[in-house]
Amino acid sequence: MTARKDPIEPLDFSDVATYSIKDRKSKVQRRDFARPWRAGDSFSAFLESIPNILAGEDLRKVVSSVLRAISLRKPVIWGMGAHVIKCGLNPVMIALLRDRIITALVLNGAGIIHDFELAYAGATSEDVPRALGTRSFGMARETAQFLNQAIQNAKDEGIGLGFAVGRALASSDFPYRDESLLAQAYELGIPVTVHVAIGGDIIHMHPGTSGEAIGAASFHDFRILCRLVTEVGDGGVIFNVGSAVVLPVVFEKAIAVARNLGHDVARFTGVNLDFLRHYRSGLNPVRRAIDLDGEGYSITGHHELLIPLLAAAITEALPQSPLSEKGSGTPSQDKATVAGKLVTEDRP
Repeated sequence: MTARKDPIEPLDFSDVATYSIKDRKSKVQRRDFARPWRAGDSFSAFLESIPNILAGEDLRKVVSSVLRAISLRKPVIWGMGAHVIKCGLNPVMIALLRDRIITALVLNGAGIIHDFELAYAGATSEDVPRALGTRSFGMARETAQFLNQAIQNAKDEGIGLGFAVGRALASSDFPYRDESLLAQAYELGIPVTVHVAIGGDIIHMHPGTSGEAIGAASFHDFRILCRLVTEVGDGGVIFNVGSAVVLPVVFEKAIAVARNLGHDVARFTGVNLDFLRHYRSGLNPVRRAIDLDGEGYSITGHHELLIPLLAAAITEALPQSPLSEKGSGTPSQDKATVAGKLVTEDRP
């Protein structure tokens, strides 16, 4: 076989235009690199050692956004799925509530279930495959009776679902009541709203369930959330943590109705924290915040690692003083002032 000459002439690179790397704008600078950890250093030193690149930079910006909201006395609304509770993070969340870092808590229907079970029994999270096999999945008697009664009370009294459950837990003699998010929020006067997808929670399978009561109480909470969202513009923060669909779409509608009624809900920060990135949570509140002239951040990581890190970073930046007084609805003057100073120093 006769060898053929390659018919295509390679492109000549001799006239390619070049430049000096020193004249180029580079996205990665050595000043932003991580620093090795040294045994015995402080937690502040650890935070400073994290690279100021990608998620490391975003973490710092989220912390700065929360500090700015505190300094401006703007809402920090924390929406979260029940997985956060199941990861053992109630103590961290309660500390954020007591320190007035979180000003409102937004849950899905599963959140009240796991919070009740922890307060009542000190344990939660059913073994679903095993329970399905024995035809007992979701049939915990105390969980359904307590929560369905609280929901019925909410409907009868014309109050919100989160308030009613929090009040019932705070008034109980459960052995682990102090570890309940809803009970602690109730005692602190921090609003909790609960947004239920009917049929999605185990208590909906029980004979004492009232769809009418669930709908009335959860809709009441939606209207409360809409009220809270009216204040988030110009410096507030909305977190979505571990809810793939329900809370993102609820936040979207709350923002929509608040703006429709003439409230300037814009220039806020939207943050999504989860171990996976989902379509809806990428839109709400992250993309919507950007669309409305604010800032949006998505940080991916396991809740049991990421949330304690974020909480510690925020707490470390604030005054090292005793927890805010119970019943106070706003951060202390000292905390707000220091937060404002930290934000100013952080700006370029």
